[in-house]
Amino acid sequence: MDLTLLGTGAPQGLPRPDCPCAACATAVGDAARAATALLLDGALLIDLTPGPAFAAARAGRSLAGIRQVLLSHPHDGPALEVPAGLPQPGRVADGRELALLDGHRVRAVAVDVPGTGYEVTGADGERLLYLPPGAAPAGLGEPGGPNGGGSAPGGPAPYDLVLLDVLARPDALARLRAGGAVDAATDVVAVHLDHSVPSGPELHRRLASLGARAVPDGTSLVVGEYHAVPDLPRRTLVLGGARSGKSVEAERRLLAFPEVLYVATGGTREGDEDWAQRVALHRERRPAGWRTAETCDLVPLLAEPATAPPLLVDCLALWLTHAMDEVGAWDDASWEAGGRRALRERCDALVAAVRATRRRLVAVSNEVGSGVVPATPAGRRFRDELGRLNAAFGAECEQLLLVVAGQALALRG
Repeated sequence: MDLTLLGTGAPQGLPRPDCPCAACATAVGDAARAATALLLDGALLIDLTPGPAFAAARAGRSLAGIRQVLLSHPHDGPALEVPAGLPQPGRVADGRELALLDGHRVRAVAVDVPGTGYEVTGADGERLLYLPPGAAPAGLGEPGGPNGGGSAPGGPAPYDLVLLDVLARPDALARLRAGGAVDAATDVVAVHLDHSVPSGPELHRRLASLGARAVPDGTSLVVGEYHAVPDLPRRTLVLGGARSGKSVEAERRLLAFPEVLYVATGGTREGDEDWAQRVALHRERRPAGWRTAETCDLVPLLAEPATAPPLLVDCLALWLTHAMDEVGAWDDASWEAGGRRALRERCDALVAAVRATRRRLVAVSNEVGSGVVPATPAGRRFRDELGRLNAAFGAECEQLLLVVAGQALALRG
């Protein structure tokens, strides 16, 4: 099944008309995108971009052979322009199936926003799923949901290709993964791209962290053909200064996973209202399906099998504070009498556990020591030990990021 993306942008296109933002200002050349529209085998068109004939011509395609036009947008979607000779656009009711003369089978998929998703099966059995802007599947394995009413024994068969609004709805990708509709071999292509993320390296980095990719308008894909899916690193360390956005970056990297264990190493602090507000803000932005564990006992968690949910550890600086408390590292005499050795043993054990873990891990730590030298020996000790821990921990990670002013810089991976 041959698919040509006549457009890959949001309904208003990219750049948006009269928008002065930086993302729109840099959306030129291949980064400029018309509203998303799909042309399948030259016979089936899903959604209409403004100027569809021109969009097809730019992609080296013709609209002459189109036998069916389907719409996914609700009634307030982009303005329709139906060229002469094209069939009148229609919509399939949720859960209903449409068989086309050329061998395609189209089933309407219920979504959780106004609009309709479509599952398309080609003549040779290859399958794709297309979701409208801002949509997630309403159900998996249910009538009208992805893979509903025809699942293979033992669970639904994964799609060969999935096209959805990855950046706006990473939770949709998480649902599809949880239901077995997306696996490691599924090609996930982001569409309905808007100005929420700047074009260029940042867009591709953000998508790759979710296991997805973007392609320019006019790109043709062969559904079911092998394509290298972005390789998600198993271990990632995110460094940054205070309020740099490092925790948000770490959380973003796991939004497309159905389950995550959020390990808060700071615990609770009785009577500290500011700390309570910080914890509440963190909890509010986490997906509802994530669990939270307040612990500094990381080694047993890292020893769990690869099938366990990903770990998000926030943060190593608080873990180190706890470890230094327990070994008496703040007192000079205790430090020299055995605290130094005890702390080194704890850090070595944590780094060894990171090296051996098969579980997906994203950890956060503070980057310190770039500014004022602490006034006390204990403060300098903490700065030095955190620097050593970050270096040793980072050496065991496939990906290392530094977040500065909300921007993630890849140091490795």
